[in-house]
Amino acid sequence: MKLRLAAIIAVCGITGTAFAHAEVTNEVVKERMELMGTIRANFAVIGGMVQGKVDFDAAKAGEAQAALAAAAAMIPEKFEANETDPESEASPAIWDNWDEFTGFAANLETAALALETDSVDSLKAGFGGIGGACGACHKAYRVD
Repeated sequence: MKLRLAAIIAVCGITGTAFAHAEVTNEVVKERMELMGTIRANFAVIGGMVQGKVDFDAAKAGEAQAALAAAAAMIPEKFEANETDPESEASPAIWDNWDEFTGFAANLETAALALETDSVDSLKAGFGGIGGACGACHKAYRVD
């Protein structure tokens, strides 16, 4: 049952993201939003296990961890171009404070790479670091 619920939530989240991206006309911004969606989806996989909403699965946790770290490493490249779109949630301050922004991305990548996926306890130990890295950047550079 937990797995089924998680699957439904994941599909709804992906569908919602797809609809949100449908309004984006700038392809660079769309790619950035898709990258953030990849991060969000893999964070949710790990979060579901940490919260006990889905059963722990070391293989799936490892896949999510690897995808999360790889996506985090791509953040500077995807945000390098100072482009915008009315649907974008990226603050213009990103390009004014590039070193800080890329530092936040590096913190996320470091936290994701450090996450051990061999047990639910190890996920719990590292999950806060990932969430903290996301939250710090979003607080500074995400416009809601």
